Amino acid sequence: MDVVLLSRLQFAAATMFHFLFVPLTLGLSIMVAIMETQYARTKDETYLKMTKFWGKIFLINFALGVVTGITLEFQFGTNWSRYSAFVGDIFGSLLAIEASAAFFLESTFLGIWIFGWKKLSAKMHAACMWMVAVASSLSAVWIITANGWMQHPVGFDIRNGRAELVDFAAVVFNKFAILQLMHTLFSAYLLSAFVVMGISAYHLLKKQHVEFFTRSFKLGLAFGLIFSILTVVEGDMHAVHVTETQPAKLAAMEALWETTTEAPIYLLALPDEEQEKNIIEIGKIPGLLSFLGHHDIHAEVRGLKDFPRDERPPVLISLISFRVMVGLGTLFPLMMIYGWFRRNKLMESPNFLRVMLFSIPLPYIAIQLGWVLAEVGRQPWIVYGLMKTSDAVSPIASSQVLTTLVGFILVYGLLGIFGYYLMIRHARKGPAL
Repeated sequence: MDVVLLSRLQFAAATMFHFLFVPLTLGLSIMVAIMETQYARTKDETYLKMTKFWGKIFLINFALGVVTGITLEFQFGTNWSRYSAFVGDIFGSLLAIEASAAFFLESTFLGIWIFGWKKLSAKMHAACMWMVAVASSLSAVWIITANGWMQHPVGFDIRNGRAELVDFAAVVFNKFAILQLMHTLFSAYLLSAFVVMGISAYHLLKKQHVEFFTRSFKLGLAFGLIFSILTVVEGDMHAVHVTETQPAKLAAMEALWETTTEAPIYLLALPDEEQEKNIIEIGKIPGLLSFLGHHDIHAEVRGLKDFPRDERPPVLISLISFRVMVGLGTLFPLMMIYGWFRRNKLMESPNFLRVMLFSIPLPYIAIQLGWVLAEVGRQPWIVYGLMKTSDAVSPIASSQVLTTLVGFILVYGLLGIFGYYLMIRHARKGPAL
């Protein structure tokens, strides 16, 4: 394998592993803040126990997220030095703001929260967790803004062979980045709701700590209902914008080869990229792709043949990622709506509780596939329409990247096993009496 593919695999492995922890950090911080606010308001000891129980899972997850995130930024220098030299004026400034402002704010208040139980009033202690939650989401703002710029570059000029920042506001208020941020945050909050509901369902099935986990489940259910619907709504908005800014990605998402009006979606399609056609097409729904991309069933959608072969994203990976992500994204609000009508009869709904317990991995899968679609669907561009991935890689030997890739997988694998062991052990143990 060449250095480009190996570097992509290494960055993908590190990023996807890191993003096993980021969404739960984002969502659980808010849920813990809500629990502690309820305790500060009512002095109900159950809310205090909830804060400490779910707060410990948050802390384990946060620690793993920090450790796995540090290595990512180093890769821009080690594996993608040409990219860094070309866009460092823009990309570097966004990462610097995230590290020096949002992350330090988050870490500082988290430290106060950890060590301030007996030193702060209940209201001030709860306020610290709210600051952690705000800073966590603020950190995501800068990271996603950087990625959104790669997806749809704005606010720059090319000078001396480099992309130089000329309009910071254009970068920050990039519509692509804003929609991507909304999708990331909503899906993270939804994942956190599923984790809380799944762990609560485990204990409710065992009839353990019923009051504690009934409250936890209902909070997760309310969170899940809100953000499952918002994720679907925002996903529709994002699809329209992708149609405008990355038409090749849209065509790859549905394996559309010919430019056509009333572009259809097939329930089952299997593309042959070499022959530029689909081997299998079953369940044609006329006009659905046109509606997805333009909100008009008669609209024209550009096919993959309109783009040079070397500027098309991998079709099969994009197609599968999109289909599974959308399928799960459609399932989630249906589960939440059903759960909402059963929220006062949880102990009488063992089958629903079992479903929620075994559904914990589903939002993880949906989020990972969403990022696969976002990044693979952008290929062959590392900065869309501006710089190709093959031109961005560092001039290093393939053997060096292969060695570090194997090292990453081994170290991260052990770290992941240890981290999830701690979280599962704590989750099964239940709250302190």
